Amino acid sequence: MLILFISALSIGISLGLLGAGGSVMTIPVLVYWLGHGVKESVTESMAIVGIISLAALVPYAKAQKVDWRSVWDFGVPGVLGTLIGAWLGGMSTEALQLVALGSMLLLAAVIMIRNPLAHSREKSVPCRSFGMIAIDGIVVGIATGFVGVGGGFLIIPALVHYRKMSMRLAIGTSLAIIVIKAAVGYVKYQHYLQTHELVVNTQTIVIFSIIGIAGSRFGSHINMQMKQYRLRQAFAGFLILLGGFVVVHETSELLESPLKQSPAHAIRVVE
Repeated sequence: MLILFISALSIGISLGLLGAGGSVMTIPVLVYWLGHGVKESVTESMAIVGIISLAALVPYAKAQKVDWRSVWDFGVPGVLGTLIGAWLGGMSTEALQLVALGSMLLLAAVIMIRNPLAHSREKSVPCRSFGMIAIDGIVVGIATGFVGVGGGFLIIPALVHYRKMSMRLAIGTSLAIIVIKAAVGYVKYQHYLQTHELVVNTQTIVIFSIIGIAGSRFGSHINMQMKQYRLRQAFAGFLILLGGFVVVHETSELLESPLKQSPAHAIRVVE
């Protein structure tokens, strides 16, 4: 129970603080610590992150730190990508999804370390055509839909780089996009679960969401007071550790028993 509380609180703080990281922590916690199946964990993650992101979005929206034009330009095409990614994820093996997730964590860490994200504009400045931005949204949507994450760790660098946003404006905008994509991804994965006679653990979703919302408010408060550069560096280090663990764990499982499902994935928690 303590692990669940700390995990849910950390997920909320991460979303409120950086507008990212919720799903990348949620799925490993659900799979490795709570023993949920990967497909169920992906679906639960979509619900948990969507609810927490909606709560975290409120203070940013009140402070006018959301660029709604970018939500439309980047987020709506991303919905299409999420549907495609969720469809591909439903057909893939659980180990492949987790290896892909770990690889994305490592990629996101590199992006955060290399990209200074030093812009300070409080309005977006498009540097590419709508068509190219839409393609970026679709690609990110496919990637995040496949592994079942909100994608804030990929969305924020894209918004800052292509739209020249300040970090805080990108975070608020990312949260709005995550809410939309999480809702679409949840519906898509729920359909998959129903067709395979699997169910999510509603109690887990409720508990994670309640604790996570409290954490998101705390994270939003810290965001307004601390330097973003130090926070990004610390978060990048966390992504490297978590991503490395997932990749090494799943790769070793595949090498040791390519024809047998990992024991961590064999447990199914149902209501």
